[in-house]
Amino acid sequence: ALQGDKAEAKRIDNTLKPLHKALFLESNPIPVKWAVQQLDLIGPGIRLPLTPLAAQYHEQVRTAMQQAGVL
Repeated sequence: ALQGDKAEAKRIDNTLKPLHKALFLESNPIPVKWAVQQLDLIGPGIRLPLTPLAAQYHEQVRTAMQQAGVL
């Protein structure tokens, strides 16, 4: 976008939209921490007041990560 390629910026934005939406299925940063854990960049622990991402959202976040090409 900074180089004037609006079509490419739009394509990238469209690719990432499902991931952005999935990362807000629960209070942020819970889905973000779960996603980063799936990439093995952090361990499984989280501190209160955060709680683990509800199991019902795991597949949705995982699928969005795969579609965005990050997993």
